[in-house]
Amino acid sequence: MGLLGKIKGFFRRQTDDNENVYRPDWEEESLKRDNIDMHDRIQREHYVKACMEQMAEASRELDTLGGEYNLVTSYLTDMEEIEAQPEEMKEQLRTYASKLVELENNREKLDRKRRIMRPEDYLRMERIEQYMPEGYKRLKEAEDYQVLVKKDMGRLEGERHAYHYRKNELQNAMGNMKGITTMCIGAMLFLVLMLTVIGSAWQLDVSLGYAIAVLIAASTLAIVYVKFHEAQRELVKVEKGINKLVLLQNTVKIRYVNNTNLLEYLYVKYDVNSSNELKKLWDKYLEENIHREQEKQMEQDMDFNEAALVKLLRSCNIADPNVWLHQVEALIDNKEMVEIRHGLIIRRQKLRKQMEYNAKAAQEAQDEVRDIVEKYPEYAERILDLVSDYEKALA
Repeated sequence: MGLLGKIKGFFRRQTDDNENVYRPDWEEESLKRDNIDMHDRIQREHYVKACMEQMAEASRELDTLGGEYNLVTSYLTDMEEIEAQPEEMKEQLRTYASKLVELENNREKLDRKRRIMRPEDYLRMERIEQYMPEGYKRLKEAEDYQVLVKKDMGRLEGERHAYHYRKNELQNAMGNMKGITTMCIGAMLFLVLMLTVIGSAWQLDVSLGYAIAVLIAASTLAIVYVKFHEAQRELVKVEKGINKLVLLQNTVKIRYVNNTNLLEYLYVKYDVNSSNELKKLWDKYLEENIHREQEKQMEQDMDFNEAALVKLLRSCNIADPNVWLHQVEALIDNKEMVEIRHGLIIRRQKLRKQMEYNAKAAQEAQDEVRDIVEKYPEYAERILDLVSDYEKALA
């Protein structure tokens, strides 16, 4: 069908729309050829082509608007079909619609109270799910053991310093005792020498002095000897204790290094910085799984009830039952139905208004071409050829 046929078809169409359709009453600037020299071939052909383009544009708009108009009319017809159903069918429709509304509300509530877990965190926990919760326990035990090992190392280090301090004390004491021994012997020899000199000079009996000097020296040396050997024995024990501590420290250091390496490996494996972080992520992951399972169940329930509602609407001869999945409240509340109907009527009025405008514009362009053909018959054949070529180009 050519452009002219489409325009005529629109004017022949009958509508059953009983609403008070708004008619366009604005004044549009019509095609004018006041300044066009029709005897000039170039101006004449440009003007005729402009008329054809106006008809083509109007025709395209009419096709688009007509499809939308029919769709809106179909929606209104579907509403009339639903309202014409018996009460038993309406009750079934309300039942499924109420279930869908309830499920949607529950899903919104679940989304509002849901703890948000970043997708990358969820994927990370999903990868290590097979190691949990034993992985957390192992990491926690390694961290606790690390604390104990550090305490042991600190205690052993303290004991080692104490032993070294005691060793220095004993070594100083033994050195002092050696000095005391030297001084005591020197003093005794000096005293004996003095007594010998005095005895020889004054012819005195100094044997008692010798005895006292020897007794004092012997007593002092005996005490120093005992103390020295006690210190020496204690020094041996201290050195053994130091050696034992060194061995213990080496053992603890090996455990510390091994446990540190284990911790670093576990941190990398689970991509966390501590067992607390892993525990928090695991708890969130478990909660997230619960929510996802609830959502999955809700989606299944939604799919079931939507399929049941669509099937029921199809049995009511509804042209597009899927549209009602997005406006189920209208199947429950008559006010919603009235509002939707009112919106559709307004839409149809607007479409009708646009269609009438485009039909008028096309008709004016068509009349303009016919008028040119009638007034300038000498160019009629060329003008009709232009019209034919233009329609072939659009075909």
